[in-house]
Amino acid sequence: MINEAKFICPRCGNKDSRYFGYRNGHVYCRLCVTFQGKEVGDYAIEDRHTEASLTYPLSPAQKVIADQILHNYEVNKSTLIHAVCGSGKTELVYQVISASLSAGKHVGFAVPRREVVIDLYPRFKGAFPDRNVVAVYGGHTESLTGDIILLTTHQLYRYRQYFDLLILDEIDAFPFKDSTLLINLFHQAVKGSFVMMSATPPDEVVNYFRSRNLPILALHTRYHQHPLPVPLVKIRVGYFKIFYLIKMIKRYTRDHKQVMIFAPTIDECEEVYHLLHLFLRHGAYVHSRCERRVDIIRRFKNHEFNYLLTTSVLERGVTIKDVQVIIYHADHNMYQKGVLIQIAGRVGRKIDAPTGEVIFLANKKTSAMTEAIKAIQYDNSFL
Repeated sequence: MINEAKFICPRCGNKDSRYFGYRNGHVYCRLCVTFQGKEVGDYAIEDRHTEASLTYPLSPAQKVIADQILHNYEVNKSTLIHAVCGSGKTELVYQVISASLSAGKHVGFAVPRREVVIDLYPRFKGAFPDRNVVAVYGGHTESLTGDIILLTTHQLYRYRQYFDLLILDEIDAFPFKDSTLLINLFHQAVKGSFVMMSATPPDEVVNYFRSRNLPILALHTRYHQHPLPVPLVKIRVGYFKIFYLIKMIKRYTRDHKQVMIFAPTIDECEEVYHLLHLFLRHGAYVHSRCERRVDIIRRFKNHEFNYLLTTSVLERGVTIKDVQVIIYHADHNMYQKGVLIQIAGRVGRKIDAPTGEVIFLANKKTSAMTEAIKAIQYDNSFL
């Protein structure tokens, strides 16, 4: 019998004996027992010069951050990047990825949600056209090895002690945030150093870096140097919120603009969509239970829909040019400061469409709404 007090799960690093069990005389970990499947095999990275192909050159502020990240990697220091939505966080790490690949090292880029992996895949293919980029997420695990591996945090169990450079974006997003299991899997996958990124990093992550004297790099401005859209608060009660949505969708449609409408729950998402659809065609909705959500998002990007109802499944990581945002029932308790900031960050992300509207539509104004607006105004003060 193994001493549970001294046992450490080799897969997820769990040390808590409450989650250990025995089967056929062998100890197993209940935290990660459901993570079953093929694990990564050997894959040699060709150590040849690699340089990312950028659509736009880095801004001076971005270049300073990118150089610091590279220096930290070269001295084997991990880095936290605190950068506003739309600042070009992904582009900040292209330089360090290039250096790692040029040295024949294994590179991973992890995010909590599969939709973001799907959205990132063509961007990385375009940035590194001469490298093998693979995407790994639930239902898409046929190829596990490549020069650059984009993956969801759930898939990290396949890569124990594998990555010389592991980048984790959206560290405060569900389901990664507050998941001891996923956090352990992340650290278990790192062989070298890592980079964490977020526009709204949790206090516990900031404290982790500070307590270990690891660098925290801040970028308060977007790469196109336009201010972040400051949300407008609109107070409407009951069905007056629906009437307001109808009015705004019609206005945006006349101006040839699309709008994303965020609802706090799946039920409200579908309910609001069906009400709007009585008056306005050319709309759609997506949430975590929609089997066709990837196709619906693609069609929305192709301007086949004027409006899209969604839950927090699209609150981050997805870029849609010139989109407007309305947060329906913005006073719901699930809309905390960080979530509101992330959703507002969907607007004005493109250099050729740097402006737009964000509207908090609610029964009342909450402290979270006030704090989110103040935080956005604070970042804009750096311009």
